[in-house]
Amino acid sequence: MEATSKQSTSLLHNKTYMRVYSAYATATFGDWFDTLAIQVMVGYRWQAGPLALALIPVAIALPSILLGSVAGVAADRLNKLKLMRICDLLTAVLTVLVLFAPSMVWLLPVLALRSAISTVNVPAQQSLTRSIVREDQLLQASSLNGIVNQGSKIAGPLLGGVALSLLTPQWCILLNAVLRVGSYLLLLSVKNIHTEEQPLLPETPSEKIPLRMLWKEGWSFMLRSRVLLNTMLFGFAGSLVIQVIDFQFTSLFRAYSPTNESLLGWMIAASGAGAVLVILLLSKIGQKLAYGWRIGGGYTLIGLSVAGLGLLQPGSPELWVLLLGFLLGTGNGMVIVAFNYCLQKETPPHMTGRIFGIQNTVLSAVMIAAPLLGGLLVELAGAGRIFINFGILQMILGLAGLLFGRLLWPVQPAAAEDAAVHPAQGRAEQQG
Repeated sequence: MEATSKQSTSLLHNKTYMRVYSAYATATFGDWFDTLAIQVMVGYRWQAGPLALALIPVAIALPSILLGSVAGVAADRLNKLKLMRICDLLTAVLTVLVLFAPSMVWLLPVLALRSAISTVNVPAQQSLTRSIVREDQLLQASSLNGIVNQGSKIAGPLLGGVALSLLTPQWCILLNAVLRVGSYLLLLSVKNIHTEEQPLLPETPSEKIPLRMLWKEGWSFMLRSRVLLNTMLFGFAGSLVIQVIDFQFTSLFRAYSPTNESLLGWMIAASGAGAVLVILLLSKIGQKLAYGWRIGGGYTLIGLSVAGLGLLQPGSPELWVLLLGFLLGTGNGMVIVAFNYCLQKETPPHMTGRIFGIQNTVLSAVMIAAPLLGGLLVELAGAGRIFINFGILQMILGLAGLLFGRLLWPVQPAAAEDAAVHPAQGRAEQQG
């Protein structure tokens, strides 16, 4: 009986999910190879300054702001599996075009176009996951997605650092294109989608509802949900702080260790290790920790590590970079799982794509002004000082989440889980 229960609750026995998950893992691994290679190519080989580095996240974020909400509607309305296949193929083609970019003038438009494709892929993947797993498996799915995202930070940068020491960044970029084709082939092997639970469809079939109305319905639902709204606002604030310095790690490490191109890769790998370990721990704990402790605590650790990296001086042991990177990943892992689980748990299945599309738009909005502000501040005051100041700001935000978590997230995860298991009892309590 116990073995049967474990099989019924384990996502490893959901063949459809495992194929989709494997495709996601393949694509994510390639993305980290690609991200590291582009930063090394632009920062170390092209010797681009802080402001030029800041233009990369802007080019990536702009399509998400313009298309994020519309992409979420498309993910809810169209065939999610076909959308993901098309996105993988187009991303592979555009990644090959990145290889031929001779300068920032050519690189930025290609990155923007590739990012536009990803705005559809993210909500489609999240919405498909919501459709093919049961309610009691959502935490497992969020944890597995987080593990592959953070685990790729270990393998991707480590192998990427080795590849960069032997080859050029272009080879790492080409590998991303190859892995995207591999992701497409995995998705091609998924023939029929059998959902674990039927989505809660609106009274009028979505095919007859105008796109504009579906878009407004998603925003209206998010604004009415106190938990979702506060999660979005808190995520926006945290992203606003961290995105100021996110693409300035190259500037920081060029001053700390001018000749070590692989240091950024080692730091990202250590961050991935910390994230994977904390995600595994949280998956064992389940929903015993409230959203405030996980999101607020995660932001506090991120801020502490960012400020610590800013304090490093040239000649300091590189072990500190690895330790602070590990701490950064620990905080990041806490935030990622709690944030994505909250959005999935508090959203009806038929709105999941729209809510994640809105999230993509909201969090991408900060990547227009914040990176440019970061580039300007680093030019004026130096990377170290800016990392210290914004690390402290992130810690303050995290402490606010810890102190006021009950006000920001009044519905605790454990209570939501009980309501899902005992819906009749939940309705009775609401009526009472």
